[in-house]
Amino acid sequence: MKTFHLLALLMAAWLPIVAAAEKPACCSKKELAPTTPLSDRSIYQLDSNWTNDANASLQLAALRGKPQVVSMFFASCQFTCPVLVNDMKRIEMALPENVRTNVGFLLVSFDTERDTPEALANYRAIHRLPPNWTLLRGSPDDVLEFAALLGIKFKKDLRGQFAHSNVITVLNGDGEIMRQVPGLNRDVDETVRTIEQASAALCTPAASN
Repeated sequence: MKTFHLLALLMAAWLPIVAAAEKPACCSKKELAPTTPLSDRSIYQLDSNWTNDANASLQLAALRGKPQVVSMFFASCQFTCPVLVNDMKRIEMALPENVRTNVGFLLVSFDTERDTPEALANYRAIHRLPPNWTLLRGSPDDVLEFAALLGIKFKKDLRGQFAHSNVITVLNGDGEIMRQVPGLNRDVDETVRTIEQASAALCTPAASN
């Protein structure tokens, strides 16, 4: 009987240690109150309205609260955009699982005419993009303004195709640019480290709990 009680005490002391070890690195987030002002560097300051592939309206500030990996694209692109999306997937897969679940991926279309919600939904299905990926379309003026803030240039040609910058941008939880990666097929290690930093910055220190 004494042996049984001793084992029970040891198990009671050991289980909290195991539970703590299994917690994600960032298991507690700071509360981002709606009244907390955004900085002048936040793209979430944009007064613009967007529509996603589920035909729901939203503002960029709805993405606040987690890092976002952002690119601009158009769904009918056959050349660079699929590579750009694949680069974003490589970033996603390189993230530690406990970070990956708290990161969003955002694709904003250049093509305000053809990239309807239905076209974006089809793109999601073809490329097997999970729910943490957001696909948006907007008005020509809102797309121009968004691209200007990210430093992305694009131009429509006579065939209806777009020549455009290929840039992946990492935003922190408040929509501020932390890193930009121009080009295709780039190494993802530094980008992953930036995302981990952005995610860690949202964690509440244990001492303040």
